[in-house]
Amino acid sequence: MSKRGGTEQALALAKGKKIRSAEDVLKKVKSLAAELTANTEVDKTLAQLNLPYNCREVVDKDTDEVLAEIESAIYGVAASIMDGEGFSFDIPSRAKGNQMYVPELDRIVLRDTVSKRPFASTATCRKAAVTSRILSLVHELVGKRIHVTKRDLFYTDVKLFEDQGQSDAVLDDLACMLGCTRSSLHVVASEKGVVVGRLTFREDGDFIDCQRMGVGGKAIPPNVDKVSDITSDAAFILLVEKDAAFMRLAEDRFYNTYPCIILTAKGQPDVATRLFLKRLKTTLKIPVLALVDSDPYGLKILSVYMKGSMNMSYDSSNLTTPDIKWLGVRPSDLDRFSIPEQCRLPMTEEDIKTGRRLLEEDFIRANPEWVKELELMLASKVKAEIQALSSFGFQYLTQVYLPLKLQEGDWI
Repeated sequence: MSKRGGTEQALALAKGKKIRSAEDVLKKVKSLAAELTANTEVDKTLAQLNLPYNCREVVDKDTDEVLAEIESAIYGVAASIMDGEGFSFDIPSRAKGNQMYVPELDRIVLRDTVSKRPFASTATCRKAAVTSRILSLVHELVGKRIHVTKRDLFYTDVKLFEDQGQSDAVLDDLACMLGCTRSSLHVVASEKGVVVGRLTFREDGDFIDCQRMGVGGKAIPPNVDKVSDITSDAAFILLVEKDAAFMRLAEDRFYNTYPCIILTAKGQPDVATRLFLKRLKTTLKIPVLALVDSDPYGLKILSVYMKGSMNMSYDSSNLTTPDIKWLGVRPSDLDRFSIPEQCRLPMTEEDIKTGRRLLEEDFIRANPEWVKELELMLASKVKAEIQALSSFGFQYLTQVYLPLKLQEGDWI
């Protein structure tokens, strides 16, 4: 089928609605952006809420502050040993029971509950040793003003750490204990997320133009602190769940027709992509619209960007981007855009369990429109990937689906 024939069929399947000029398509997006710019309300902080329980949050700290925190912790350990009491670390508990959703902040926070990690206990001896080792390594990194990846950190003592998951978890424990962000410890994740579109910035002094990065896009820097001079003429940010959809948008130069910034973490959001997205929205003050699969995991990924993750709830103030609009693919889109039955996949038992668990979460129930869509998904017991739109033509996503959604302001 020719490009023109595929587009005509797609338009017919879109209920005969005509896509207007790019300027008209973006009218509602620009209205949304104007609302954001006009909103001068300052985000609330935990300290202003006077909650009945204490919460723990971390902040960015400079090199000297982090070194002082580490050395203070080590002095405490030395003093305890000299007093004949052995040593123990006071580690904030990041257990699920301590994770709280605060509606006033619209994000997950960590209650301030501390547990002991003594070296003298057989249950925690090894973990206390791992904690001491990572504390020493971080002190070296910060002192030398160098950064390494989490994988590099793991390989410094494979025999002790055994598995990277263990060293990663202790690293988060230390960030929480020292009251600083993980990036302040000079340990970053490997590059994962990518960005393309109407965006320029400087990375450690080098000028980056994201319109000249090809189909693959520009890798989001693992150390977002080195990003500066962010400028853009984009009308919105399009947050995409999957790499395949990102590639289609990049190859079709979607951002040239509809000025936008497109980014993806290629699945589960990593810290660098979450930080970068927060930085873009805070700096540019433009809407963020999300394109995810129509399944429980797509909604779960979106909620991590917006509300935070359980694992890093202690840093939710820095990692969450509030008020992301769910553009698609939503369960209600399957009938509205006449997605063929063969492209609608039956939900597995695990999918259904995940969906039901999501319905019980406070941060989901806080948004009635999300609840409605999730209930529709569970009632129909079908899911669909973004790629299901390709059944109408490979460019249906960029030439029909997204323009119609933007034109109608069809987001929640």
